[in-house]
Amino acid sequence: MHLYLHIPFCKQACHYCDFHFSTNTSNKRAVVEAIANEIILRKDYLPKADIETIYFGGGTPSLLDEEELHLLLNTINRHFTVASNAEITLEANPDDLQREKLQQFYDAGVNRLSIGIQSFHEPHLKFLNRIHSAHEGEHCVRTAQEIGIKNISIDLIYAIPAPDHGILLQDMQKAFSLDIAHISAYCLTIEPQTAFGSWLKKKKIQPIDEEYAAQQFEMLVKTLAENGYEQYEISNFARNGHYSMHNSSYWKQRPYLGVGPSAHSYNGVSREYNVSNNARYLEAIQNQIIPATLETLSPADHTNEYLLTGLRTKWGVNKEKLEMLSGRSFLSTHHVDLEKMTEKNWIREDADNWYLTDSGKLFADRISSDLFIDGEVN
Repeated sequence: MHLYLHIPFCKQACHYCDFHFSTNTSNKRAVVEAIANEIILRKDYLPKADIETIYFGGGTPSLLDEEELHLLLNTINRHFTVASNAEITLEANPDDLQREKLQQFYDAGVNRLSIGIQSFHEPHLKFLNRIHSAHEGEHCVRTAQEIGIKNISIDLIYAIPAPDHGILLQDMQKAFSLDIAHISAYCLTIEPQTAFGSWLKKKKIQPIDEEYAAQQFEMLVKTLAENGYEQYEISNFARNGHYSMHNSSYWKQRPYLGVGPSAHSYNGVSREYNVSNNARYLEAIQNQIIPATLETLSPADHTNEYLLTGLRTKWGVNKEKLEMLSGRSFLSTHHVDLEKMTEKNWIREDADNWYLTDSGKLFADRISSDLFIDGEVN
């Protein structure tokens, strides 16, 4: 069993981010208390089992104060059995991670940090409207390691406009020098409801150069591999098996409970989506109502989600499972597509599974959608 908590607050809006958050933190304590109450309301959502991972996402969970973090963790421990070796991850921004705050997280049981570095290059941080400095990014990693949090992941963003690939190389070299266990690398994407989306519409910035982005991705994969990082998912790279257990549960379609505004849950049969509005969420929880929309998944939905998530990983998708999910129709309807993709060197196969090749990873979403099945499954 896996548990996700969405903390919907940020100090300021990054120009690229379209996740649900608010920069008005006046009701933060009330929302945190509501999240604790939702944990109680939903304690029977999944079959009884030990919680293997807890993930504080957002938003910016590092804005939680010591009392708020303890309230949430204590509520979880009262109503669930947490495995003794559970992975407890907290997403954080470098500017929040002073020594005292890091010590509080460590003492509370947080044993993995996911830090939103994005870049160690000051002009890039300003372009993205990040609130922290390059120095703070480096300093918070070293301080966390000194305190005892060794399992650290950082986010890096590539395809940020630049004359060449030098800045991205420098970002990676800095991560190597810090002995980072895990790196999540995401292509800069311009979403419509963001500052960048508005600027693009007004032609204040140019669209992302797809060829440049592909070059950066290929260089990033090669450089990380040369420095001991395994690409176990398209955007995620780990040294010495330091995979994100929590995120791997999503890619492997394990059941999970999500609490907080905009959080998603999955029990193997259906998905639920909490309302992405803090005020409406608060009102509902205060009235003992879970403000979620239910989506019952069809066999076609299960098949397509398995393709979308599984193909992104080093484990690929299992042929027999695809046949089972699709009512024994997948191979018969897609053998021509699979042959073409193999000829293009986009996918490879062994006796049991299909996998994306390095070339195929550049077209992952397109490949998955081309293999989706439609309509009813017998």
